[in-house]
Amino acid sequence: MPSPAAHFLAGLAVHVGTAPASDLGWRRRTAITVAAAIAPDFDLVLKQFGLAVHQGASHSIGAAVLAGAAVALASALLRGPRPLVLGLAALAGWSSHLVLDLLNTDTHPPIGLMALWPFTDGHYKFPWPVFMDIGRTLDWKTVRHDALALAWEAALLCPLLVVTWRARTGRGR
Repeated sequence: MPSPAAHFLAGLAVHVGTAPASDLGWRRRTAITVAAAIAPDFDLVLKQFGLAVHQGASHSIGAAVLAGAAVALASALLRGPRPLVLGLAALAGWSSHLVLDLLNTDTHPPIGLMALWPFTDGHYKFPWPVFMDIGRTLDWKTVRHDALALAWEAALLCPLLVVTWRARTGRGR
C-alpha cells in the first residue's frame, strides 16, 4: 500500500484538478477531498479489533459512493454550502485512494483490492506496479525500504501536483 503521504498528495492533486477555479482555495472542500483520500486506510485500525480486513470493502467504488453520499447528506442536514459539490469531492478523493492502491506492489494477503464491491467480492490488482509497498514493522531494513518508497512517491506525485496547480491557476503559461 502507498503511504498516507502519497494519499495526501493524491487527494490534494484531485482537489486542485477537479475544483472550479473559484474553489481552489475553499478550505472545506480541500479538507474533505484530502480526508477522503486517506480514509480507506482506517480499516487498518478496525483490523486490530477483528472488525475489518485491510483492502476489503472500504477499498471499493461502493465505499467511495457511500462516502460521497454521507458527506453530501451531512452537509445538507447541517445546512452547509453546496452539499452535492462536497459529496462529489469526497467521492473523487476516496477514488484516488483506490487508484493508488491498485498501482502498488501488494505483499500482504489478500492481494489486491475489492475494488468493485458491492457488485463482486473479487480482488483486483494492476499487473505492473508503480508504487512500492510500505512495510509495517520498525526494523532497520523496513525503515530504509519505506524511506525509499516515500521518496519514490514524492518523486511521482509532487510534480503531478505542481503541474495540476499550474494548469488550473494559469501559471506557467
